[in-house]
Amino acid sequence: MSMPPGSRDLTRIALGVLVIGGLLAGVFAVLKPFLPALLWATMIVVATWPLMRALERRLGGRRILASALMVLAMLVVVIAPLATAVTTLIEQAARLPEIKVAELHVPSPPAWVAGLPLAGERLAAEWQAVAAAKPDELASKAAPYIAPVARWIAAQAGTIGAFTIHLGLTLLLSGVLYATGDQAASGLRRFARRLHGTQGDNAVVLAAASVRAVALGIVVTAVVQTALGALGLLVAGVPFVSLLAALMFIFCIAQLGPAIPLLGGVAWLWFTGAPTAAILLFVWMTGVVMLDNVLRPLLIKRGADLPLLLIMAGVIGGLLSFGLVGLFVGPVLLAVAYRLIGAWVAEQDSDASAATDADPHNREASA
Repeated sequence: MSMPPGSRDLTRIALGVLVIGGLLAGVFAVLKPFLPALLWATMIVVATWPLMRALERRLGGRRILASALMVLAMLVVVIAPLATAVTTLIEQAARLPEIKVAELHVPSPPAWVAGLPLAGERLAAEWQAVAAAKPDELASKAAPYIAPVARWIAAQAGTIGAFTIHLGLTLLLSGVLYATGDQAASGLRRFARRLHGTQGDNAVVLAAASVRAVALGIVVTAVVQTALGALGLLVAGVPFVSLLAALMFIFCIAQLGPAIPLLGGVAWLWFTGAPTAAILLFVWMTGVVMLDNVLRPLLIKRGADLPLLLIMAGVIGGLLSFGLVGLFVGPVLLAVAYRLIGAWVAEQDSDASAATDADPHNREASA
């Protein structure tokens, strides 16, 4: 007894879907360790592609040489500073329990502290007790808190090591993408057109614009603020500048600004008997923090107008989902999705408007 043709077609379709699904699952499993680095490399290459093309033209069309110079610039500007910060973080974590506080002097609380409502007197009493304590007593009180922090940072060494490996892999993949960028872009746009015609091609262009917007508006602003903040710390003589600079960069990427690490430097200078340097650093910090309100909007509007809440959600969600690499990948993914959904909705509105204009009854009613 033969089966109906429709049943045979349904079986063939189901088996075909299973085979393709299994193939895609296998490919994803193989590429999963490389996906964060590939996403990050793609973001960097797309964001800096105009610079790459300009450099290639200056070098007379020598693509390989231009790619090598771009990778070298990435190594100097991105990879080396991050690797230095990571190394400093691990080294200082091992020394945290041994830090001496003999040079640290805590001044007595100002008179207005005791006048604060509710907890003012208690806060002033605790502050005075700390100010009157000897360095050895301060060290013994701080030890129960410093040791767990040191252990936690040391426990993150594995994650930081994986992050460093991702940096190297990102550098390698970026070089490949720089060298084959035209072919990769052409293939991606052809694939998008095969999926959804002209709309698919436009979606790829919108995605590239979103990547550039995030890179210009967030990463460039974070780099500028971190560099200026680290310069202020270095001139003021604050220790652990590399560690504070790494924290500033992460805070700037997370849209929290560089104020918290810089305030730590201000507090260090104040409590170690350098009030003039503390005041000058505070003034410098104010200028660096305010720079965010001027530089980021100017840069981000060159690529796309993205909400601040979306960027913050992308940073936090990317950090939880992808680890440290997610600080960069998360905002890009949400920005791309935001722009594509907005373009899809706008396309539907334009189609509805065109249909309304084409209807003669609607034209007569409007007239």
